[in-house]
Amino acid sequence: MEQTVLDEIRDPLAIAEGWMEGGRTVAIATVVETWGSAPRPVGSHLVIDGEGNFHGSVSGGCVEGAVVTEALDVIDSGKAKMLEFGVADETAWQVGLSCGGRIKVYVERLG
Repeated sequence: MEQTVLDEIRDPLAIAEGWMEGGRTVAIATVVETWGSAPRPVGSHLVIDGEGNFHGSVSGGCVEGAVVTEALDVIDSGKAKMLEFGVADETAWQVGLSCGGRIKVYVERLG
């Protein structure tokens, strides 16, 4: 395979498009802001379908599990959410963001 085809296959936005064409309900989580030591840069994406399958990355570790859980709620409700994880937030410690940074992740349903 050519590298551009491989890049497209790995691209979470291309994955989301394929899932939607296949009839799946899909949400996308996007890193919209970071402070300090953040594991993924602004613009990073994680796509999630209604069954909890996901592709891409917004942070890693348990933070992504929390984002997937919130994304399933967004898929069900249709209401977008802004999530924030950081060391000053007790929840962030619970989900494993102990790198000293903070991230904001916007989660919305597609389609």
